Amino acid sequence: MLIELIVVLLGIPVGFLIAYWANDELIFGRSWFKWIMILSVLLGAYFAFQGNWPVVWTCGFVVIVAGVSCWKSFDRAWVKRRV
Repeated sequence: MLIELIVVLLGIPVGFLIAYWANDELIFGRSWFKWIMILSVLLGAYFAFQGNWPVVWTCGFVVIVAGVSCWKSFDRAWVKRRV
């Protein structure tokens, strides 16, 4: 359980890294991040009722990564626009 929690929390630096590498596409992908988070939460809840915990932890990781990227898409200092 502790190892899974650590791996899921590693989604925070991974989310920042992806947001940094793809900073020119954060505004365009904002709606996609929201849909990915909604879908992952729904799938995570479904698989939690099924008892398939590896999928639930994976969905949690995806929610964190997409959430960080969505959050950083509103930060004007972080986002660079293409010309």
